[in-house]
Amino acid sequence: MFGATLSGRLEELRSAGADAHLDLARRHMPLLQLDAAEPYPPLAMGYTVFETPGQSPSSKFQVMPRGGPAIEYAVWYDWDIQHMYDLEHVWVYLDAAGEVSRVEASRHGKRLEMTVDGGPCRLQGGRPVLFPEAGKHAHWADGAEMKLKAGTVLSAMCNELAAFEGVHLGNFFCESGQISPTAFDHRLAKLKMKADAFIPSFAFDRSGDEGEGIALVPWPQLDRWIPSRVNRLIAELPLKVPHIRAVLFDCGDTIADEATEIKLPGTEVVVEADFIPGAKDMVQRVHRAGYRMALVADGPRATFENILKPADLWDLFEAHVISGEVGELKPSPKMFSAAMEVLGLGRADAGRVVMIGNNLSRDIKGANDSGLISVFFGWSRRRTHEIADASEVPDHVIYTPSDFLPLLTVIEEEMVRATRMREGLPGDGA
Repeated sequence: MFGATLSGRLEELRSAGADAHLDLARRHMPLLQLDAAEPYPPLAMGYTVFETPGQSPSSKFQVMPRGGPAIEYAVWYDWDIQHMYDLEHVWVYLDAAGEVSRVEASRHGKRLEMTVDGGPCRLQGGRPVLFPEAGKHAHWADGAEMKLKAGTVLSAMCNELAAFEGVHLGNFFCESGQISPTAFDHRLAKLKMKADAFIPSFAFDRSGDEGEGIALVPWPQLDRWIPSRVNRLIAELPLKVPHIRAVLFDCGDTIADEATEIKLPGTEVVVEADFIPGAKDMVQRVHRAGYRMALVADGPRATFENILKPADLWDLFEAHVISGEVGELKPSPKMFSAAMEVLGLGRADAGRVVMIGNNLSRDIKGANDSGLISVFFGWSRRRTHEIADASEVPDHVIYTPSDFLPLLTVIEEEMVRATRMREGLPGDGA
């Protein structure tokens, strides 16, 4: 199911050993009060105890003890509402008597002292009480202060500004190559976060201690676990997030301008043609966004090689289904089934495959008859725009190449929204 939790959530981390500082770290482990609408609770904390000044192993900051040990907690969340991967930090400083003397925590790249009304951070049994921002997880010592000072901006980040980034790249694990997301991974991560968009309640009636609680482990264990965790999250995205499986392109008057075609004398082989303004960029942008692509076109193979290869577009298509080789023209179902077969897709995938073309009787009718999502590209008037019957009614219509990639995004977001509604899950600000 789309909303199912990741299998084997924390068992492999919890089963790892502890160290001599575990009791101290547990005694002062931050108590995180969560927003009632929080979609991504914290899963783990990696602790490091400093007896002397030193560089944090998990952040950019130096840690300076103040009379007694300082404990750094690296707090792991699978997701921030704007990117996959979130590692926040809390620093608890003890005095010579072993009492908490100061608490600092991360907030949007800064390290700030946690105070309430100018006084010390609240403690509960020696544990600092902190309030992570819903979705973003920056720390505050007081939920009311958070709402007053950051409520408007936070609500925007959790709703209309959700999914700003895909998989977070600005971390050591990506920079060292331990996590290497593709454009496809980024796209699916964004789809998930966009669907998870919500409005913070600023009612902090949940605790990180609830349910399975937060796994407390030495930082080196969390450090080893994070890459495998993120890579597993990435691997499960295609199974959990509904998405377009492939995009099929016509060529003439969809990519190339048929009015500019120059043919080999006495043949139907096009040796040269100009691209529709913006069409080359359209194909490249769809490819860069991580969509699988196939060419499904009527004519001799040489025509499309002559047009697409010089522009370095030919190899962007995983499959080249050409009527001259199939032996039938669109709207023959053989053209579309051949493309699906080469891409390794079955009949069950048809409703998540998009076909774009300029010909209602061939591209649109053929796509509709095969159960695909049809997009009529009405840039040219060379072919009729008059619909002959219901089989030629396109699912979508665009007139400029720049409109195609945004349309694919809209189609995918609707796929996710429909799945969530079927499963009774919240999303899109709900």
